[in-house]
Amino acid sequence: MNSPNRLLIIVLILASFVMSCTQKKSTTGDQQMNTFISDLMGQMTLEEKLGQLNLPASGDIVTGTASSSDIGEKIKKGQVGGLFNIKTAEKIRAVQQIAVDESRLKIPLIFGMDVIHGYQTLFPIPLGLSCSWDMELIEKSARLAAQEASADGICWTFSPMVDISRDPRWGRVSEGSGEDPYLGSQIAGAMVKGYQGDDLRKNNTILSCVKHFALYGAIEAGREYNTVDMSRIRMYNEYLPPYKAAVDAGAGTVMAAFNEIDGIPATANKWLLDDLLRKDWGFNGFVVTDYTAIMELEEHGIGNLQEVSALSLKAGIDMDMVSDGLLTTLKESLDEGKVTQQQIDQACRRILEAKYKLGLFEDPYRYCDVNRSKTEVFTPENRQVAREIAAQTLVLLKNDNQVLPLQAGKTIALVGPLADNRENMPGTWSVAGDFARSVSLLDGLKNALGGEAKILYAMGTNVVSDPELDARISIFGKPTKWDKRSQKEMIAEAVTAARKSDVVIAAMGEAAEMSGEAACRTNIELPENQKELLKALLATGKPVVMVLFTGRPLAIAAEKANIPAILNVWFAGSEAGDAIADVLLGKVNPSGKLTMTFPQNVGQIPIFYNHKNTGRPLAEGKWFSKFRSNYLDVPNEPLYPFGYGLSYTTFDYKNLKLSDSNLIADGELKVSVEVTNSGNYDGAEVVQLYLRDMVGTVTRPVKELKGFQKVLLKKGEIRTVEFTLTEKDLRFYNSDLQFVSEPGDFKVFVGTNSANTLEASFVLK
Repeated sequence: MNSPNRLLIIVLILASFVMSCTQKKSTTGDQQMNTFISDLMGQMTLEEKLGQLNLPASGDIVTGTASSSDIGEKIKKGQVGGLFNIKTAEKIRAVQQIAVDESRLKIPLIFGMDVIHGYQTLFPIPLGLSCSWDMELIEKSARLAAQEASADGICWTFSPMVDISRDPRWGRVSEGSGEDPYLGSQIAGAMVKGYQGDDLRKNNTILSCVKHFALYGAIEAGREYNTVDMSRIRMYNEYLPPYKAAVDAGAGTVMAAFNEIDGIPATANKWLLDDLLRKDWGFNGFVVTDYTAIMELEEHGIGNLQEVSALSLKAGIDMDMVSDGLLTTLKESLDEGKVTQQQIDQACRRILEAKYKLGLFEDPYRYCDVNRSKTEVFTPENRQVAREIAAQTLVLLKNDNQVLPLQAGKTIALVGPLADNRENMPGTWSVAGDFARSVSLLDGLKNALGGEAKILYAMGTNVVSDPELDARISIFGKPTKWDKRSQKEMIAEAVTAARKSDVVIAAMGEAAEMSGEAACRTNIELPENQKELLKALLATGKPVVMVLFTGRPLAIAAEKANIPAILNVWFAGSEAGDAIADVLLGKVNPSGKLTMTFPQNVGQIPIFYNHKNTGRPLAEGKWFSKFRSNYLDVPNEPLYPFGYGLSYTTFDYKNLKLSDSNLIADGELKVSVEVTNSGNYDGAEVVQLYLRDMVGTVTRPVKELKGFQKVLLKKGEIRTVEFTLTEKDLRFYNSDLQFVSEPGDFKVFVGTNSANTLEASFVLK
């Protein structure tokens, strides 16, 4: 036998040995866990088992009074399985000590919090993060969030939210990753990996909770907590993939949605939670309700608290957030034969398994190291990473006459209600943040420019003109800083500043809590008072740059038509001002791309790129044609399409090539395109690949994202970007919900966004 063959055999033997040892270790670990939990459950009373299913809010717990609080008394009695929205290592240690020292079986609690886009170091809102199209950065943001949260006592986060949505009226689009199932699936997996790492027993990892299962982003009228009704084929092809991707990535928990599915609310939907999630997808973690969701089933009209609690348990709910339904009614339901002991035991076991996997039985205080909380939270290093990530999420929507980047030595008029508002920079769902330490846009420009430029600041107008509406959006410690001066007086001050400047930066848009949970809007244009200010600024003749703060796509057709430059900055987190300044001044070349379509007006909603064709489609390039699928008043096209985003440089695409005209079932097809940085700056471009299945047994979308690469190109650099397609990339769910591909003709599109592409064709054999 020659030496290379002998070496190959040795390598294979060693690989087999390592795999065998790993499998044995995993099996042994599972056996140890099962034995431990079985022994523990053998000692538990029914009441103690029901207690594990109970997840109350932290309530009246304050430092020094944990043991004597109402929650403390319940913990002593074994009536609590975990708590949420309590933080700091000291406070959590005090509460954990009650469970470990004063309850009969000393079962530790699990502590959860809404760590949505960072803990104290806050990253851009999730919709903004998704616009980076950078899975490494997104995973890193979740990793640092887990690092900080775990240092402050938290071991469970209610994130990621992976709901697909095509309706920007819904406030919670800010918490998701946009409209596309492929991109959403990539992000879901990255977030789970970031939170959970490679070993949940490490004290710097936390358990993730995928939400809202399922279909919550498709609620009717874009109104929070509303009804969802859709076909199974649409569910499987368009809405379910990101949830499954998160489960496949190993997510430890899942949160049931508020909405109904097929007439049955998700919290009590056995098909959803048991048949699909557990049996079909193999999920083996635990399922928690959303806030008071079991109690709310009464309002849905499917029974009283005892009845809906039994329905929820039987459907697959393991832990009840706040309603107390499982804790207080299941004993009676068990006595009446409406639930079984096995169902209760199964839910209890799943929660105990999560605690075991987190290492809480081994060390209940592994997340309560005060030294970690002092040295690992909101550090300069973390803030620098947040700044760098935020800069990658900003989307340049318009830049006529190369107004941006700003030139050195200019006098800048910084105007607008969001120009000097630190509290609103982090955006919604930033519950652990110290908003006063965030960096405003005014702060960021001063930090960047020092004495090199003169900045003239004027508020110009309030966020909204209605004080009652302002009160509704100035909550959770994020005031809009209402100015009592008249609109006329405020605009006059702003115009004076503009006339003295070389360029105007107008910080406009939404306040942080104008998007997020229970922050839905029927009018997604800029408020009229902001439009009035913009008109006055434009009338000065000075170039105007609109820095747009928003948690959703907005209908800004008039602004697009009239303002020379628009930079969409979402809500960019703790370091927003510095990151925005980095982009405005050209230190960072913007590379963000939209992950949700911007409509021309609210009447186009829902609008999304991967729609189906109709039997009467409007011909390409046409504005209107009678008896075709179109509008009388606006074109079908969006204001800004999915995948759109400009750069300070330009990228040219040419020479789209396929390695073959055919793709065989077990083969590969190489798709390549030549991308040239033809502008004057180094820059990053997200090269996007879409497919269209031309003929199917069920109708298929006009385009579907199937690949993307973010590439950095030096000025003048030419690079060939290559993608590999296989038969698996062409699969979809047919009318029998079978995941299949079908032989026939396909088109492949590659380009800078979903609307601007080169195209070629191939055949699946």
